Amino acid sequence: MKKFFALILISCTTTLGVSAQKSPTGQQLLQPYGKVDMADLQSTSCDFEKDANAMVLFDKADIYYQDNKIYLNRHRRVKIFNDNGKKNANVRIEFIGVFLYQHIDGLQAQTINLVNGKPEITKLDSKSIYLEKTDKLNSAYVFSFPNVKPGSILEFKYVWSTTGGLPAWSFQDFIPTRYSVLTTELPPQIVPQIRGGANALNTELISGNPLTGHSALNAIRQSMTNVPSLVEEPYMTSVKDNIHSIYFRFADPNYAGDQFGNEKQWNKIAEDLDNDDDFGHQLNRKLNGEEAILSEAGKLKAPGDKIAYIFNQVRDAMKWNDADAWYTNDGTVKAWEKKTGNATEINLVLYHLLTKAGIKAAPMVVSTRNNGRVFGGYPTLNQFNRTVVSVSEPGSYILDASGKFNIYNETPENLLNNYALLTDIPNKKAVLMQIERKDPVREIIVISGDIKNDGKMAGSAQLTNFSYNRINAIKKYKTDGEQKYIDYLRDNNNNLKISGLKMANMEVDSLPLEQSMDFKLDLAGSDGNYIYFIPAMFNPLKNNPFIKETRLTDIDFGYLDNVSIVGNYKMPDGYKADALPKNIILQTPDQSITFKRIIGEQEGTLVVRLVVSHKQTTYTRDNYDQLFDFYKKLHELMNEQIVLKKS
Repeated sequence: MKKFFALILISCTTTLGVSAQKSPTGQQLLQPYGKVDMADLQSTSCDFEKDANAMVLFDKADIYYQDNKIYLNRHRRVKIFNDNGKKNANVRIEFIGVFLYQHIDGLQAQTINLVNGKPEITKLDSKSIYLEKTDKLNSAYVFSFPNVKPGSILEFKYVWSTTGGLPAWSFQDFIPTRYSVLTTELPPQIVPQIRGGANALNTELISGNPLTGHSALNAIRQSMTNVPSLVEEPYMTSVKDNIHSIYFRFADPNYAGDQFGNEKQWNKIAEDLDNDDDFGHQLNRKLNGEEAILSEAGKLKAPGDKIAYIFNQVRDAMKWNDADAWYTNDGTVKAWEKKTGNATEINLVLYHLLTKAGIKAAPMVVSTRNNGRVFGGYPTLNQFNRTVVSVSEPGSYILDASGKFNIYNETPENLLNNYALLTDIPNKKAVLMQIERKDPVREIIVISGDIKNDGKMAGSAQLTNFSYNRINAIKKYKTDGEQKYIDYLRDNNNNLKISGLKMANMEVDSLPLEQSMDFKLDLAGSDGNYIYFIPAMFNPLKNNPFIKETRLTDIDFGYLDNVSIVGNYKMPDGYKADALPKNIILQTPDQSITFKRIIGEQEGTLVVRLVVSHKQTTYTRDNYDQLFDFYKKLHELMNEQIVLKKS
């Protein structure tokens, strides 16, 4: 066993977007367990976030090193304002339970209500605390507070300890936090790493070493006051990337600090993986019935066909159990027999079959987008949450058979714009590499419309989707069903009717998806003298995702793209163009996003060409202003009408 590299983010939930300020009275907000201010019991709303259903009154932790262990003492208190806030009464405290590696001790919880003008305490019965085993490594204590109602105050405390791992601390939550404070006394070889903008912390040096009394240790208090709740935003990167938090790592005196870390450290991780019962020892285990698959693969001459066949066999046969870890839980043999496993088990089965078929492949340890970005200068396995397969010959593929709509020749979208650890297990080597797609993903919409004198339009549309646009369209069609998919294409416009939808090449991974359909559209607002219509029909950029003037999280579009809409609209006899939108090129200041519009008239037909191109995938929240301004103008231009006048 291994896996003792994990950081534990100490928080029941998480938050984002902070308004941090120095608060000399911050420590006065802290109270001993069981002692509550009457003002807090009587409060009915959060002062700085009025619509909040609940609020963290304070969340306090002391982290210190003593007797060859690291301890974290925590005391958390939450105020419930209404029934919607009662879900905060459900608590889950995760830890690494294998081999008694981590401990949770002294767990207590209680509910405090105001009854007849006096505090009434209802303690949590220890028999109501359940130990849940998440997998062979991780466990959690789970409980729900008793006697919870609007107005309740909930508090719990415990001591977390470990013999080798490092904790982390979140200053934020999914509900607003009035005060979050972390006091640390740690040896100098344990250094902090700030994430999510927590550099706005109020930091104080403390004399006297209050936690351990060990004069050789530095005591630091860091806090945040009036932290607004996390709001999930469109194209948001992971919570871990945005949450204002502090992680800790062991400093390496031999490490200079470049972005890719120390090569020897990454190679040591490859060696650990090779020796791991739940990784390296799983790679060559014989699978029941593998001979039949390998026999069929052997009949295929082209290596690409072998890869596609084996990938599809594993993807279609096995079901992902929604669990992620860089290691196996049941092991490849058992997962293959059950046809169910975590993502790593599925992909190590794939790796085994590919190598048996003579394909040059290697396990690749990755972090999915929802798990957060990998810091290259921080060589630890805990940053990764999944193993996939890299194939270098023929071509270059990154395969993940755990996704039912993944295909062999397209890197899964949720792995893009992040670092991955490509392993060479036999030689105990590893290299950190970035996963990205440099070519834009295309989508082409071609529309032919015939506008009638009565203000109606009839015509046809062809949508050609490549790469991720193809995958996402097929997933939506197969998941939602045809009628809901048609409603999606109509954008719930009751004036638009679609018929004869055909989906070509859905089962051919190497070809773009081709959608064709007929349509009829009632042009709203048209009368006997004027006809109005918006030419950007079947526009995939239906809604503006950036309508808020401020942004609290970083942005990841996933991949570069190029959307082209070409429309040919035949005008009715006796009408002419009265007002045509101007030809225009719109760009962000850094020219990373461009919109082009060209409109002209040719022999009674209006020809419209609209192109939106993204040349950059990721932006920090600090660059949001340019996105906000661009998308506001973009959607104004996209929805600009063409006016036809009866001559």
